[in-house]
Amino acid sequence: MNKELLNCERVWLNVLPATMRPDLADYGLLEPHAIGVRDGLIHGLVPMHELKGSFPAHWQDMKGKLVTPGLIDCHTHLVFAGSRAEEFELRQKGVPYAEIARRGGGILSTVKATRAASEESLYDLALPRVKALMREGVTTLEIKSGYGLTLADELKMLRVARRLGQSLPIRVKTTLLAAHAVPPEYRDDPDSWVETICQEIIPAAAEAGLADAVDVFCEHIGFSLAQTEQVYLAAAQYGLPVKGHMDQLSNLGGSTLAANFGALSVDHLEYLDGDGIHALAHRGVVATLLPTAFYFLKETRLPPVEALRRAHVPMAVSSDINPGTAPIVSLRMAMNMACTLFGLTPPEALAGVTRHAARALGEQERLGQLRVGMAADFVVWSCAHPAELSYLVGVEQPVCRVVNGEETIHG
Repeated sequence: MNKELLNCERVWLNVLPATMRPDLADYGLLEPHAIGVRDGLIHGLVPMHELKGSFPAHWQDMKGKLVTPGLIDCHTHLVFAGSRAEEFELRQKGVPYAEIARRGGGILSTVKATRAASEESLYDLALPRVKALMREGVTTLEIKSGYGLTLADELKMLRVARRLGQSLPIRVKTTLLAAHAVPPEYRDDPDSWVETICQEIIPAAAEAGLADAVDVFCEHIGFSLAQTEQVYLAAAQYGLPVKGHMDQLSNLGGSTLAANFGALSVDHLEYLDGDGIHALAHRGVVATLLPTAFYFLKETRLPPVEALRRAHVPMAVSSDINPGTAPIVSLRMAMNMACTLFGLTPPEALAGVTRHAARALGEQERLGQLRVGMAADFVVWSCAHPAELSYLVGVEQPVCRVVNGEETIHG
């Protein structure tokens, strides 16, 4: 019997690994293997033909089922209160966004509801959203703030995100997005809001250990290039990596700026240009595609997927769960849309929610691939081929979901 497996706490036999290793083609598929877990890590990954003799009774025979790294949703806004369903209805009736905002709709309606909600209420509202992702095979999740827009309410959102990761079998990475919108109190003085973010909110979030990264919505309806740089400089003072909502509605040069700061990722990117692509490729920044927002807003300008592909820029895919522009709580749906709307191949879509998504969170050394020594986060699926994960939507396919070596869902 293989010594690596005998030293394991748990072993899954006869799995077909889609390793998502970059040195192997497409899905990095291997012949049937056994996966052994010890101390929360993949301790053994052994071909079945090398195993002789009988196996301990507690080892699970998965009978040739597919196994992939746990799925990673690397861009969400799923902690919020309130609903924008009536706003959606108005938009479908032809009411322009400016009029909706004048009536109290838009992002500030979510801000108002989120500020009014208690920490406990925000947790209870977020819980079913997270559980829905878990049922799809998500094992790691990023959650942004950005609907509080005060020091107390931004920290409140981040505490809720941290609590979700502590109380559920899922890894949660938190991102401070106080530079999401200008709050009404600063409508006539947005620079003072940026100063508040830099001088009060970033220091408080960093000192409380509540933020893993800092994000900015760099856009003509958000924050300027100079304001974005100011936030990035403040993040750097506290050792926090940066990300960016970039090039969604126009091109301000935000992706190039983010790349110059060594950003983990830039996200949306419908208006990304050649200079931005070159900067991302040069600095190894992940391009995160958010097809659900593209779909929901009925956008027509596609992100430059083929140019990103030619430049070998890693492309992540995420759900962008939020109440205003992506109320779709499904990473699997985002994978399907990335293929059907943006032209990704199914192997690219799966890499986008595993290996590249891990990199977008700065977790590429322990998440996103099936390798010995990496975290034992993986999913065993009922489907026969990994392309089904991008193709079939709405059917729960995980047979078991393993996080940190512990099985959390049985089919």
